[in-house]
Amino acid sequence: MVKSTNITVYLCSECGSDYPKWHGKCPTCNEWGTLKEFSISKKDRQKRDVETRPTIPLVDILYHGEIKRNPTGISEIDRVLGGGFLPGSVVLLGGNPGIGKSTLALQMVAKLKDPVLYVSAEENEEQIALRSKRLGINSNNLNLTSENRWEGIMEHLSLLNLKYLVIDSIQTIYTDHGESLPGSIGQVRECGQKILEICKQRRLTGIIIGHVTKEGMIAGPKMLEHMVDTVLYLEGDTRHDYRILRAVKNRFGSTNEIGVFEMTTRGLQEVKNPSELFLAERHPDIAGSVVVPTMEGSRPILIEVQALVSNATFGTPQRNVTGFAPRRLSMLLAVLEKRLGLLMSTKDVFVNFVGGMSVNEPAVDLAVISAIASSQRDKPLPSRMVLAGEVGLGGELRAVSHIEKRVQEAKRLGFKEFIGPASNVNKMRRKVSGITLIGVESVESVFKRLF
Repeated sequence: MVKSTNITVYLCSECGSDYPKWHGKCPTCNEWGTLKEFSISKKDRQKRDVETRPTIPLVDILYHGEIKRNPTGISEIDRVLGGGFLPGSVVLLGGNPGIGKSTLALQMVAKLKDPVLYVSAEENEEQIALRSKRLGINSNNLNLTSENRWEGIMEHLSLLNLKYLVIDSIQTIYTDHGESLPGSIGQVRECGQKILEICKQRRLTGIIIGHVTKEGMIAGPKMLEHMVDTVLYLEGDTRHDYRILRAVKNRFGSTNEIGVFEMTTRGLQEVKNPSELFLAERHPDIAGSVVVPTMEGSRPILIEVQALVSNATFGTPQRNVTGFAPRRLSMLLAVLEKRLGLLMSTKDVFVNFVGGMSVNEPAVDLAVISAIASSQRDKPLPSRMVLAGEVGLGGELRAVSHIEKRVQEAKRLGFKEFIGPASNVNKMRRKVSGITLIGVESVESVFKRLF
C-alpha cells in the first residue's frame, strides 16, 4: 500500500486557526460549526530555507528612508485610503456581485504611472479590453493575464518589473501545493498568504478582490481580512446608480471616511457633493420628512429621513427600518410614548434613510424622532430646517460632534434653520450668518416649537 503524502487538518473559517482533529466549537474564537476539513501536502509543513531579513533601526526609516504614498488620481478613493497606496501594502476589496468591484479596481490602477499586472481569472483578456474601451481607459502600464494558477502568476512577476498587482478574484486563484479546489478555505488561505509574502518582499502594492457571502462578509477564512492592511467594501443597491466605498480596516489611515460614486456608462464617477445627490428627489411638503446633517469621517453629508406611522393591522405592530439601528428605533419610540405622551404601541412604524445610506451615529436621533412625530400627527415640518442631536432616555438633548461643519453644510445647501442641542449651539466659537441657530434642552422643547 502506498503511504499517503497528505495531512488532514481542520481549518476555522472565522479566525483561520487549524487543528489536527475536528471540534464542534473552535477553541480559538469559540464559534460553533466553523471547522472545515481540507488536506495539505506534508512538504508544505516542512521547514523552508528562507533567508532571515535584517533589522532596520526606526530612526533610519523615519529620517533617511522615503515614506511616500502614491495617489490614484481619484480623490474619493484617495480619501478612503488615507491619501493613496503605500508600497508593500495589500488592499482587500469586497462587495456584492455586480456592484462594480472589477470596474473600480480597473479605474483605480488605470491612472497609475507605474507598471501594473491585472490578473483576471474570471474574464479573459479580450473581455477586460472591451471593458477598458467602454471606460475610456488606454494605459501603456497595464498588463493583463487570465492566469489563475499562482505558480504561473509568479512567472509573470519574475518577467515584468511591476509595482502593482491586482487579483480578480482571490476565490478563483489556486496553488499546486493545495489539494482542494479554487475558492475553498484552504486555497484562499494559502494563496492569500503567498500574495502577502510577495508584496512585502518586493514592495508591491497588492489589490485583492473578494466575493462576499449572503451575510455580506468576504468569503473564505476571516484570517484573510486579518492578513491584509486595508479592507474596503463597495456598498450600494444595484437598482440605484450610486455606490459608497467604505473602509472597515485601514492600518495607514482612518476608517471613518467614505467615497461616493455614481455608476454611469463610463464607469464609476466621483460625486463631489453627496448631499445634493441624496436630497435631489426630496418632496418637502410631505409629513414625516426631515433632513439631518450626518458626519462620515471629516465630511458632512445631508440626508433625508422619512418616517411613516399607521395603525397596526395585526396584533403585533411592525417596526421596519432601513439604514438605522432597529434597537435604537425601539428606544426612541419608548421615549416618545413615555416622555411625550404619543401612543406608539398600537402603531406600525417605518423609518427610511433615503439613498441607502447606513448611519450609526447618535446625532440622527432628533431627526428620526421628529419625523415619526410629524407622520403620526400628519403635519409636515418646515422645508428649510435641519435637526441634529442625541436623544437621552429622559428626553433630554445631548451634544454632538463637529457642529460647525454640520451648520456650514446646511447653510451651503440653502437651509435657513438649524435646531440642535443648546450645549452645542451656545459653545460655537463663531456664529454663522444666513442661518438661524436654535439651541434646545429637550425633545419636548423641540416639539413645542415644531407642532
